[in-house]
Amino acid sequence: MIYTVTFNPAIDYVVHTDGMKLGDVNRSSHEEIYFGGKGINVSVVLAELGVTSKTLGFTAGFTGKAIEQGVCSMGIEADFVRLEHGNSRINVKIKSDEETELNGQGPDISAEALDKLFEKLDRLIDGDTLILAGSIPKSLPSDIYENILERLSDRSIKTVVDATGDLLMNVLKYRPFLIKPNDRELGEIFGAELTTPEQAAGYAEKLRGMGARNVLVSMAEKGAVLLDENGVLHKCGVCSGTVRNSVGAGDSMVAGFVAGAVNGDYDYALKLGTACGGATAFSDGLAKRPLIDELLKQL
Repeated sequence: MIYTVTFNPAIDYVVHTDGMKLGDVNRSSHEEIYFGGKGINVSVVLAELGVTSKTLGFTAGFTGKAIEQGVCSMGIEADFVRLEHGNSRINVKIKSDEETELNGQGPDISAEALDKLFEKLDRLIDGDTLILAGSIPKSLPSDIYENILERLSDRSIKTVVDATGDLLMNVLKYRPFLIKPNDRELGEIFGAELTTPEQAAGYAEKLRGMGARNVLVSMAEKGAVLLDENGVLHKCGVCSGTVRNSVGAGDSMVAGFVAGAVNGDYDYALKLGTACGGATAFSDGLAKRPLIDELLKQL
């Protein structure tokens, strides 16, 4: 079973308007509502690929109930810890001449609630996959990713960590199955500016030497590179299309890679991840299977 963790899920309220004027009444041309958070995004795209997953995390209040119902309506099993106080976030995303976002803060997560999440994680068994994606709410300890991987270290569980900076570097000692920095994030880790896939591959090798089994580096219009656990370097170009959306493309790439790597074919996993990321970037919401299949043929 694949498990995804979303510490701070949200309702994304996307408002499209023909023009935005501050200090005045603005009217939308149309709106969309999505149930998101990085882990949920991964689960949604996995479901689109026909792969079952269970999403974990925390929800609170009426918005939390809506998130749970929305996730279940997409055929994803939800097993969130319900918090007694507060409300899950609503993120308002205004799309006009420019994109403007106002993201909610989310509820506080108590030590007791965190213990309940640990109890759910304790049920994972050998062969399961756990995907940790995104930033950490202020109410959680900054080493929560480390704590989780340490807790699971006595089992043969594939862990995927999509995070940045110290949050990523501090888990390498637990040999995560996959990490996915983009070229900017990778450069920030080593204090370098990366302009070519060859440079990215060199620093990916450093991360693999620190413990990561597979290092996937996305490089926007320059494609992506993967240094796999066997030391083999894979390169992939980009798909052709018009970018409509930047939210969730990286999560979609993670979902595609995890789905494609089931049989150990990392070249295919890189291509499927690239197609899934592109399908989200070229859509108003997350990737749908017909477009994923179409883009995969380009690669």
